Amino acid sequence: MSKNAAASEATPSKPKLLVVDDEESIRTQLKWALAKEYEVLVAEDRPRALEAFLAQRPEVVILDLGLPPSPDAVSEGFAALEAMRREDDLVKVIVSSGRSERENALQAIGRGAYDFLPKPVQVDELRLILARAFHVARLEREYRELQQQVTGRSYEGMLGASPQMAEVFTAIRKVATTDAPVLITGENGTGKELAALAIHRLGARKDGPFVAINCGAIPEALLESELFGHEKGAFTGAHIQRKGRVELARDGTLFLDEIGDLSAPLQVKLLRFLQEHRIERIGGREQIEVDVRVIAATNRDLKTAMREGRFREDLYYRLGVVVIVLPPLRDREGDVPLLATTMLQRFSAEAKKKIAAFTPQALRAMERHQWPGNVRELENRVKRAVIMAEGTKITPADLDLDSAAARYEGTTLKEVRDAVEREFVQRALKRHNGNVTRAAAELDISRPTMYELMEKLGIPREQ
Repeated sequence: MSKNAAASEATPSKPKLLVVDDEESIRTQLKWALAKEYEVLVAEDRPRALEAFLAQRPEVVILDLGLPPSPDAVSEGFAALEAMRREDDLVKVIVSSGRSERENALQAIGRGAYDFLPKPVQVDELRLILARAFHVARLEREYRELQQQVTGRSYEGMLGASPQMAEVFTAIRKVATTDAPVLITGENGTGKELAALAIHRLGARKDGPFVAINCGAIPEALLESELFGHEKGAFTGAHIQRKGRVELARDGTLFLDEIGDLSAPLQVKLLRFLQEHRIERIGGREQIEVDVRVIAATNRDLKTAMREGRFREDLYYRLGVVVIVLPPLRDREGDVPLLATTMLQRFSAEAKKKIAAFTPQALRAMERHQWPGNVRELENRVKRAVIMAEGTKITPADLDLDSAAARYEGTTLKEVRDAVEREFVQRALKRHNGNVTRAAAELDISRPTMYELMEKLGIPREQ
């Protein structure tokens, strides 16, 4: 490969901007003024504009409404706008118009234009409008890509694109074809019941019942009856015969959630059932044969519980022929935005609110958060955000992730101070297009002090 080719490959491509105007002087002025930031394409009429648009697919277009062959009318401009939006509904079209055409520009916005730019064009103002337009275009395209990825990354109701979840999906697919008992471990909120349901749906018992019971949520005195059932008159209040969850799951799957909370006597009875595939209802003498697959789950460390004598070793190995470990959300690389986007779609539709996406700050806040409650916590925060949001985008405050302490957790006071100073200086420079004097005036410091700050914070002079 030649040096020139290698250099060309190493240089990142500039965003593409299409300028459509019948005046050559305006096209030339904008091309030269914006060449540093953008790859500027130009066209003088609708046919050439559409040709360039289809060939180059620019994210942003500056469009004059008065184009040949009718430069004094707006029909050609409107036709170009509609044609571009038919091809790409995310394109940001900025209508360029004189003051007398303001009404037409507003009409164009009603037809889908992003903004309007009054003539004569002020380059500083144009740069701000373009920066915002490209930023919004990029966010919307990233959001749409996430939407398109969702269907391809959903697995029997479970969602994830991380390598960690790919391993889980592979394990589920393999174990579902067998009848072996499965033990699913993981923190609260990681989706253990969803994993169990996926195994059931993919297996030979999918047409049978899926019966779940939380062993930690039912008092010990009632749990045996809930599991194995009872005969009429077996105890006070047993007015009728009642089948337990084990029987109700016949020919299907029994899901025992929080199995680590099971008492020692019930561990013995469960072990006996797993060995013999028979149960005896409370107060009964009949041995009832039950064909059922057993999947158990826990958030506890059962190996520690075995060492401490709180959980039977023989029961552990009966339940855990195959063990599937669900990773915490904080360890699932890249899954937070994917999950959050899916939840946002669902909750905003349920609430009948038009919320388009998360702000970049909200996405960063979610990526920094440790998610101690895992997927369940994320779901609750996104649902809250949809309710609390006042705009069309979710902010960190909507998610209740706007804590400065959380933002700078694990950093020193000096690092926090430098980070805040750097952010303020960079924002001021950006607002003033790199003009140090104006940025310093806004921050109420002298120009030499501004240069000292920039040097200390590692901010280059050319922004």
